[in-house]
Amino acid sequence: MRILFLDQSGKPGGAELSLMDLAQAYRDRCLVALFEDGPFRDRLEQVQIPVTCLAAQGMKVSKDSSWWQSLGSIGGLLSLLKQCLRLSRDYDLLYANTSKALVLGALTSKLSGRPLVYHLRDILSREHFSRSNLRIAVTLANSCASAIIANSQATRDAFIQAGGNAELCHVVYNGFDPAQYKTNAEEVQWLRKELGIPAGQFVIGHFSRLSPWKGQHVLIDAVAQMVPELRSRITVLLVGSALFGEDDYVEQLQQRVEQLGLGERVQFLGFRSDISQLMTACELVVHSSTSPEPFGRVIVEAMLCGTPVVAAQAGGAVELIEPEATGWLAPPGDAVGLSQLLERLLGEPELLEQVALQARGVSRDRFHLHQTQQQVEQLLERCLPL
Repeated sequence: MRILFLDQSGKPGGAELSLMDLAQAYRDRCLVALFEDGPFRDRLEQVQIPVTCLAAQGMKVSKDSSWWQSLGSIGGLLSLLKQCLRLSRDYDLLYANTSKALVLGALTSKLSGRPLVYHLRDILSREHFSRSNLRIAVTLANSCASAIIANSQATRDAFIQAGGNAELCHVVYNGFDPAQYKTNAEEVQWLRKELGIPAGQFVIGHFSRLSPWKGQHVLIDAVAQMVPELRSRITVLLVGSALFGEDDYVEQLQQRVEQLGLGERVQFLGFRSDISQLMTACELVVHSSTSPEPFGRVIVEAMLCGTPVVAAQAGGAVELIEPEATGWLAPPGDAVGLSQLLERLLGEPELLEQVALQARGVSRDRFHLHQTQQQVEQLLERCLPL
């Protein structure tokens, strides 16, 4: 089976990293076609996955674009379509990894006759998509895809609620290679020293792009509301940068930190490649999205690193954590509730260690990459013509 993977981003976000994990099983019989160039291309080349870039820059269409804004990108879309049609001749199946890739994949599938698989990694709702783009995504998925892979039950439910065909849509959780999350204790100790973290500090990590709906401000507000003697023991690491024109939010976060007197408590680390080491250096990872997360990749990554997790109680995160057994759930956007939970956990180191140990074992079994690859392979084989 030869697969042409389609993805619109040149930046290595969660969807792209999950694609890279899947594509490694097909590296001798696949091609990843990106709609724009960027560091994700380098990441693919480093693991010997064939990749090509269809354009230097991607189409300027966001999830909340209107029909008129989308029509303004037709010229760029036609250019990409022409290239995809040419590439599709050498492949048996098209694999659209994102919602934007679905548009190009659907058109290519109809014109080339190649079956299309759509990996749904978004909560398809009006909270994140314009009415027109939501209608386009659901219509194309229903009419053009031979199968739809949802990365959580929450993602599948939202698709069906938006009018999606339930029979086409199958849940396959993202997979991870546990070996990639093994760290060296000396490296972690050196990293804490490099970051200037004093011995005995309770380090809370937040790992995601800096975006309002990712909720970094909720964590900052929660720390600000902790009693002073506990707050003084906290160091917060914000790992990630603004990816999609959200630099204003970064500036707002920095101003908020200063206004709340947390300048010595919060570090903005930007984009980092040493995620496993940083997660292991934390006593706790907080996932504070204010809107339902389709999956929550960093939640499983933290589990595999042996670091306990507090996550927002919405979307796919609810499916990843068993409260008080493999982590904790907090109401989305509730800084007061999160603050109270942090104060409690700060005083229960043995419980943190016990939960982290159990979560590590569960995540290795439940989200192993080999299992995900097998499930995806079975779905793909069913899409090929007899």
